[in-house]
Amino acid sequence: MTITTLPVAPIEAPASGDRFSVPAHHFRVAVEAGLRAVDIRTQDRRSAGGAIHGALALDPHDALERLTPGTGDSLRTASADARWLLISDDGDDAEWLAWHLRARGVTGAAFLAGGHDALRRHRLNGDLAAGELAMISDHPQ
Repeated sequence: MTITTLPVAPIEAPASGDRFSVPAHHFRVAVEAGLRAVDIRTQDRRSAGGAIHGALALDPHDALERLTPGTGDSLRTASADARWLLISDDGDDAEWLAWHLRARGVTGAAFLAGGHDALRRHRLNGDLAAGELAMISDHPQ
C-alpha cells in the first residue's frame, strides 16, 4: 500500500509485525518499554482536556520539523532511531505524523490509536506512574 501526500514522497506501509499503532490500554506498557510520549494537541486542547503526565508537549504545526533529525528546528533528541509515541485528540493527526516521520527515516515513530480521547475512555488521563509521584514529592520547592 502506498499513500501519497504532497509535498512528501510516497510513503510505504510498515512491515508486518512492525509496531505502528499502540492501543490506548497499552499506553503505560509502551512508555515503560521505551516509547517517548509526545502530545501534539494544541495548548487550548491540553488545557481543556488535561495534560498527559510525562509527555513532551509540542505544537501540532511544529511537530514534524521538531521530531525530524537534521532540520534547523530539530529537538536534540530527534534521531532516526527515536521511539516516539504520538498522541493527538482522536489519533488521526498522530497517525498522519507517524507516517511522515517514517517517510523521513524515523523508523520508531508510532501513534496512540484513538488518541487522548481513548486515554480518557480508559481512565488513563491524569494517572501517575509510581515513580512520577516520588519524583514530584522529591522535587524541592
